[in-house]
Amino acid sequence: MAGVRYLARTVAGCRYGVGSVMGQVGWRAAGVRFMSVSPQFEEAKERLNTLKEDPGNEVKLKLYALFKQATQGQVTTKRPGMVDFVGRAKWDAWNALGSMSQEEAQKVYIDVVNSLAGAEASQAAAAAESGQKYSTLLVTCEGGLRTITLNRPKKFNAITVDMYNEWSAALKEAAEDPHTVITAITGAGEYYCSGNDLSNFTGISPQNMHEHSKKSGELLYGFVSSFIDFPKPLVAVVNGPALGVSVTVMGLFDVVYATDKATFSTPFSRLGQSPEGCSSYIFPRLMGPAKANELLLFNKKITAQEACDCGLVTEVFPGATFQQEVWPRLQEYAKLPAKSLIYSKSLTRDLEKEILYKVNRAECDRLVERWTSEDCINAIMKFFNRKN
Repeated sequence: MAGVRYLARTVAGCRYGVGSVMGQVGWRAAGVRFMSVSPQFEEAKERLNTLKEDPGNEVKLKLYALFKQATQGQVTTKRPGMVDFVGRAKWDAWNALGSMSQEEAQKVYIDVVNSLAGAEASQAAAAAESGQKYSTLLVTCEGGLRTITLNRPKKFNAITVDMYNEWSAALKEAAEDPHTVITAITGAGEYYCSGNDLSNFTGISPQNMHEHSKKSGELLYGFVSSFIDFPKPLVAVVNGPALGVSVTVMGLFDVVYATDKATFSTPFSRLGQSPEGCSSYIFPRLMGPAKANELLLFNKKITAQEACDCGLVTEVFPGATFQQEVWPRLQEYAKLPAKSLIYSKSLTRDLEKEILYKVNRAECDRLVERWTSEDCINAIMKFFNRKN
């Protein structure tokens, strides 16, 4: 699980805090003085205050650059040093606007904010109409089959802090619901899950880094524990690529079905980090040390068939018939006696629970150390510089 979070910074007329596993995203108007701006620009700035959804780092950098260009003109300051990679990213975004006029920057800024506001309003209306209580998930239960769908398709179902909390809450709800026999988790759109949202990587002042890293570690520990403790059959329906923590927790599922279009990767060392989800214990026992090392140490991406051959995936289905084959099968499983399934799972899992708790704690403690290490910070700097 990746996550170096940086404390909220006032940019683009908003306070952008990038959040992760290390803290909630917050971004609000910061009372910046505007000079020579249109009433529509002022309105857009105020409208930005009302948005609840984090639009992601790329959009926030764009808004920051447009705001600076609109209110100050072209960049005149020196590029920040290597250590301040957030500052460098912001400077680069502003500098990339070149000679764009202040009037044009205001117009583009207004268009971006209006687009964000319109999309969020549509999502809120759809959620209200469907009766959903989660903002990042779709949850249904019919005939004993509860389906939890990761529902951020435009972001490839990347996991935000809200999704971590809601995913854990949805599992708790499924565990306690007497009408739920089995629970399936899948993704909306083309991806199953792309791991942590990119906004999980940015923002923290050095004096607060250790504190937020510890909080992040506790959030991760609780998230993984919700899988360890889940008492009913849990099935992953992997409809597309899966990355990071969405892959590592698969060892805690009871069954994993995948389309042949799915891929699996855990790029931890590329970001100066280490495994989570109890994968450091389960994966070597599941697929053998050598295969596990390729995946966990050397960032190897494997196909669905390769994942099946090494025991991570239960069965692979053709992409054209994946949905038509998997869901009827799960509906049949949901007709089985619930207590029989719970007791049978308990017999196969409970003996290892204490070990899994210890592994989960050790992995989270190591990640807390990693998130504050120089090599992790440098690796993430390289990642963002390459992306920018």
